Amino acid sequence: MFPIRDHNPSLRTPYVTYGLIAANLIVFLMMLPFYGNEAASTRIFMQYGLVPLRLTNGAGIETILTSMFMHGGFLHLAGNMLFLYIFGDNLEDVLGHVKFTIFYLVSGLGAAFLQVIADPGSVVPMVGASGAIAGVMGGYLLLFPRARVDVLFIIVVFVRVIPFPAWLMLLLWFGLQLLNGALNIAQVGGGVAYWAHAGGFIAGFLFVLPVWNRLGGPKLWARTDGHPDKPAAKYKVTNSSIPVVRRRK
Repeated sequence: MFPIRDHNPSLRTPYVTYGLIAANLIVFLMMLPFYGNEAASTRIFMQYGLVPLRLTNGAGIETILTSMFMHGGFLHLAGNMLFLYIFGDNLEDVLGHVKFTIFYLVSGLGAAFLQVIADPGSVVPMVGASGAIAGVMGGYLLLFPRARVDVLFIIVVFVRVIPFPAWLMLLLWFGLQLLNGALNIAQVGGGVAYWAHAGGFIAGFLFVLPVWNRLGGPKLWARTDGHPDKPAAKYKVTNSSIPVVRRRK
């Protein structure tokens, strides 16, 4: 299951969101020749990825930034950019271009901080934009808890698009990060940086909290019932499923 779109149109062109997607794509294309060479790709990930042990020793501060634009493969990149595309434009619409840029970087910093705290002795490099994008999701939850998000389910031959309120989808996702982080806290080796996801989500939520208060806080939710304060986007196709096939008699 993964989200494919929301029904929350933005009023301004999300230049920063598009720029971040482009920057991640450019870095991926630059690294593309090295993905087939394990030694070369490992060397690059170790140099520019975030290695918790190195950071705790006071080195590699710049990798907090560089690691946010690197990905382990195409599916890693595609999944992250899909989430950024769906949720980023609405946060940029509310925060503005400059503040959204700061917000994104702060979320990435929060992701790095919690991952390092959770496993300070790890020598496994952390790469990917998912920590910063988790911050976008945390901010989105606070501002648009009842925005409609279409989620694509694929279970063997069952394919269907089901609408979810944002709060349910995002809190479920956040809960899974905490659960998986707790289950994998003693894990050695590679894998998913669940604590980075949780750290980014929390950082993004806290960053947007003063903005939410200025917009009215609980009064904003009371006025909009948690929905976006603009007409919802409508799509020609809102759900889909595998067609029924009947046997001929």
